[in-house]
Amino acid sequence: MGIYTMTERVVLHMDMDAFFASVEQRDNPELKDKPIAVIGSNERTVVVTSSYEARGLGVKTGMNKFEAKRICPHLIFVQANHEKYTRACQKIVKILYTFSPDLEVYSIDESFLDITGVIHLFGEPLTIGRKIKDAIKENLQLSCSVGIAPNKLLAKLASSHHKPDGLFQIKENEAQALLKDLAVEELWGIGRRTKEVLNSIGIFTCAQLAGADTLLLKARFGTWGESLKNMARGKDDSSVMPYGYEPKARSIGHSMTLPYDIRNQEEVLKYILELSDLVARRMRRENFSCNTVAVIFRYNDFQTFSHQKKLAYATDDTRRIYLHAAAIVKKTFLTKPIRLLGVSVSGLIKAQGESFLFEEDRRLTNLNKALDLVNERFGGAAVTFASLVNHKEYDKVISPSWRPSGTKKY
Repeated sequence: MGIYTMTERVVLHMDMDAFFASVEQRDNPELKDKPIAVIGSNERTVVVTSSYEARGLGVKTGMNKFEAKRICPHLIFVQANHEKYTRACQKIVKILYTFSPDLEVYSIDESFLDITGVIHLFGEPLTIGRKIKDAIKENLQLSCSVGIAPNKLLAKLASSHHKPDGLFQIKENEAQALLKDLAVEELWGIGRRTKEVLNSIGIFTCAQLAGADTLLLKARFGTWGESLKNMARGKDDSSVMPYGYEPKARSIGHSMTLPYDIRNQEEVLKYILELSDLVARRMRRENFSCNTVAVIFRYNDFQTFSHQKKLAYATDDTRRIYLHAAAIVKKTFLTKPIRLLGVSVSGLIKAQGESFLFEEDRRLTNLNKALDLVNERFGGAAVTFASLVNHKEYDKVISPSWRPSGTKKY
């Protein structure tokens, strides 16, 4: 066994392979080895994820159904079952906790573990990675890819370059050689827009970014410029953040792409009520109140804007949040049909015990507690507002920021 000192940090990144599609193939043998795409329920839906068989034929996340079918005529569409995926995630998290308490659930299909302190218990890093892969395979019949490195940035790079069913370690003295000719967009955190700006100033590879002038990078990216340079050198000081240690939430929001473009204010308000309820339930679960409400609008030409309203006093009540969001809608002159709506709250305040100035506040709090308990037990909106009884539930797509607990949990 190799010798690792406690000062040598070792981070493991676990990434499930085509997670939603793999769960569907596992649960339906007729889908095994077939090109499938997991989609939402409405006509406007896009490909949420696809199997490796479909990916090999050109089907990509974000494609609409018609484009995906044109590329792959024999593609099989499967409607997403998010309850099933969250249950699988929760089982995976339980397995990961048996290896290290320093676990950050990054999304529904990705997690980081700091395994520095458990190497003496479970063996060398690659041995730990293999044990995690075997445990997930044995308990869930699913495969994952594992990357191991001195930090989160390199661990994620290691797992992404060895998929599916991969296991790879990047050691500190190997990082520079591996990064040298790597395209900048391969680094975690560099998206399309950042890539375009870097390319515009002649930076295409990590070696070029690592050697770039710091003042030039700061002029283009502000304080983040120096961080970009460090990333290109394989440097990352960010910690694995177990649940309860994440930075305090600054806002909570929900948005939805509508099943069809709408312009009628009454229809818009029904979706606003549904979104307000989702946001309020998340706040109450984490014991937050808010003092600002915002509504996000996106036209069918993808122009996006928002308006916000400051509240007279903080609240976590669905009806009050809705009334303020509805007031924003009623004051907004919509010039084009709406494709997407969102409700977001900010100015979050952690409640400090219950004290009520008015009896109405006490009744609202007790009513919300009862409703939350029923909906938590029976799922979805088992009890909802009368105006939403015949309103089709929106097409849920799990956000990349989803967590099995906390404010980002449904």
